[in-house]
Amino acid sequence: MRTRLFPTLLGAGIALAVIVVLAHAAANDIETTAQLCAACHGQNGVPSDPKTVPIIWGQEPSYLFKQMRNYRNGERDNPIMSPIAKSLAEEDLRKIASYFAAKSWPAQGATASPAPPPKGIAQCEPCHQPNFHGGPPAPRLAGLSYEYLVTSMRSFAANERTNNADMPKFMQMLTDSERDAIARYLSDL
Repeated sequence: MRTRLFPTLLGAGIALAVIVVLAHAAANDIETTAQLCAACHGQNGVPSDPKTVPIIWGQEPSYLFKQMRNYRNGERDNPIMSPIAKSLAEEDLRKIASYFAAKSWPAQGATASPAPPPKGIAQCEPCHQPNFHGGPPAPRLAGLSYEYLVTSMRSFAANERTNNADMPKFMQMLTDSERDAIARYLSDL
């Protein structure tokens, strides 16, 4: 119990500190507000922990806005993101989404030629686009970490993440090994 309590309290403390600074900064300047996101999402677009924190630089603006709005209204829950999103006005959420969408996706090390597309990935292309760089309203998946992708896909499959009506159905049609292969493929793009 003690091992679970410390990260929760730490996350709550970080969230509270960020909320206070965000509330002050939002009244002044979106760029200043957005800079506070760097604590987790990275100063240069590379998250502090890519296994649990997604890349938001260069991500689809409609997707970023939707996720922040979902954290604010309770459709998604995270001990750090939910309180932060609840502290911001809707217009600030739009501005922050636009700010990060305008950034370049962080460069990643070149990988060997990608493996052939895995079974089941074709169902992802209509929304996430054939190159998986995303498009309204679906996020970019190419280049996100394997751990983040597989955790998100498992959460949709288990109906733990339900802020997209289609994703649970799609993820439930795949086996664990198919989701794993898709996450590995996408992380290597």
